[in-house]
Amino acid sequence: MEQIEKLTEIKQLEGALEAILFAAGHPVKYDKLGEVLSLTPRDTKRMAEHLAASYNSDTTRGIMMLIFDDACQLCTREDYAPYIREALGIRRGGNLSASSLEVLAIIAYNQPVTRSFIDTVRGVDSAYAVGSLMDKELIETVGKLDAPGRPSLLGTTQKFLRVFGLEDISQLPEAESVLAAVDALSEQSAEEREDSEEE
Repeated sequence: MEQIEKLTEIKQLEGALEAILFAAGHPVKYDKLGEVLSLTPRDTKRMAEHLAASYNSDTTRGIMMLIFDDACQLCTREDYAPYIREALGIRRGGNLSASSLEVLAIIAYNQPVTRSFIDTVRGVDSAYAVGSLMDKELIETVGKLDAPGRPSLLGTTQKFLRVFGLEDISQLPEAESVLAAVDALSEQSAEEREDSEEE
């Protein structure tokens, strides 16, 4: 009987965790969740990981759970984005340009980096792309370089991890495959510009 009660309590706690994450719509920290559920942050993370396993193992479900170092979040599965856009009347847009993707890749794989490092790698001024990525909250200032002028150091954000479905930076794919994809996008953009100029 005691075991059944304990199991019921665990199920209720999982249900409460699920409800909080669904209502929040953004990552919620384990310490905050633990405070509400009367659990330690460590036990809360374990419970979230258990829930995530059931959500994420079935790829036909529309919802998945993201687990981060200090927080977790319920979100929709990318496969169903077209249905969501159509049902909610969301226009496609907000995609990153090839130059923004290139800058983001440089930052993600080399962080923390300065603007001048990015400019040197790309061979062009990256002020606009950096500003755009800042506005989208995909990158942020993470410190200052101990050098003359104390330039800002840039790194990726928690939102970057969420947008790309990563738990942490170690899950980034091999740099070569990402940079090849960015190069392909750049070439495609250049061809599209040439075609529009010819017309």
